[in-house]
Amino acid sequence: MQQPRPTAGRRAAGRTGAGRRGVLGPDAGDPDAGRLALLLDSAFLLLLAASLNRYLSHHSGNAQAPWVIGLSAALAVAQPAGSWLDHRRPTAPGRRRRWPLALVVALWVVLVLLAPSFAWCAVPLVYTALRALPAKAAIPLVGALTLLVVIAEIRLPGGVDATLVLLPPAVAALATGVFLFMARQAARQRALIADLVRTRRELAATERREGTLAERERLAMEIHDTLAQGLSSQQMLLQAAERTWDTHPATARTHVRTAAEVAARNLAEARRFVHDLAPVELSDGRTLDRALRALAERESAESGLPVRFHLDGTPVPLPTAAQSALLRIAQGALANVREHAGASAAAITLSFLGDQAVLDVADDGRGFDPDAVGTGGGTGGESGGESGSRRGYGLPAMRARLRQLGGRLTVESTPGEGTVVSATVPLEQR
Repeated sequence: MQQPRPTAGRRAAGRTGAGRRGVLGPDAGDPDAGRLALLLDSAFLLLLAASLNRYLSHHSGNAQAPWVIGLSAALAVAQPAGSWLDHRRPTAPGRRRRWPLALVVALWVVLVLLAPSFAWCAVPLVYTALRALPAKAAIPLVGALTLLVVIAEIRLPGGVDATLVLLPPAVAALATGVFLFMARQAARQRALIADLVRTRRELAATERREGTLAERERLAMEIHDTLAQGLSSQQMLLQAAERTWDTHPATARTHVRTAAEVAARNLAEARRFVHDLAPVELSDGRTLDRALRALAERESAESGLPVRFHLDGTPVPLPTAAQSALLRIAQGALANVREHAGASAAAITLSFLGDQAVLDVADDGRGFDPDAVGTGGGTGGESGGESGSRRGYGLPAMRARLRQLGGRLTVESTPGEGTVVSATVPLEQR
């Protein structure tokens, strides 16, 4: 079975945790890490200078003094140089990162064996080891350094002081515990930040995909309710003109002129798509009732199907999205009546009922059985025949429009008794 891929947060924790770069993780480009390294180097040099001064003040004539001075000078160069190289090449292989620390520790061990007063230089070395090594290697090294400090304190003249024996392990344990805690907290924070960044990117990508799909659906509905229906009307008019071209030339020319008007409206709709996708009938501040009345008149003139418009109640302002949806639904329902219902008349009714607006498109056509058709059918029995299978987008598109507005669509029809399509949208409460 394929193993699941690690998340970005786990990958970040793996890269920045205590297992790869050091207890505190990589510090390339981190100004705080650079300042900490400078502080550790400065503390080491100060302790080294203080220890050398103490040694020379007590053992200036000792034969080992030149060796102690030379080792001190070497340490004063090796420690800052190692920090600089480590900071400059944080992604180099592990041996390259660790050899400066190994050199410093080796020099310090020899120096402590010669002069126990240099034992307190181990404090910054402990921090350096915790920063430079993984926890599994840093903790044993810290333990060894602490043991050497205790041995050095015991070797000091004046007898064994229990405080000096117990103090180094306590300091080392405290330093190690604090650094390990900081390391885990830092790793968790980096993992959390990585997960947040990944989640934000995934959310943005999901929103873009959803927006694209919603826009595609909206365009499909717009094209279905405008351009496709206009092209269907043109086809019917031109076919009628062709049939009557020889016998009734005047009627044929009327059909052609009407088809040209439909084409002009479709061109205006197409141009409107490019701008804001608002229906042409609702431009220039036209209200929905005026647009529906003009639709009824135009449908009666173009198709020869008598369509009347009725307004019930006092009109109230509707949002542009609601007006556009109801107008498109009326256009789609009339197109279905014209093509499939075989009706002799149709009616559009717009009602304002206090808390909702209702659009009814009724016809006296052949009707159909909504339960048998399901959601894929259309008004006026558009499900019947081959053409119905090609134009089954009408009702789903209407329902999709109304869902976006919190409305609903109902279809009432009985074979032989016509069809009523009712679209309801809620009105904003004032």
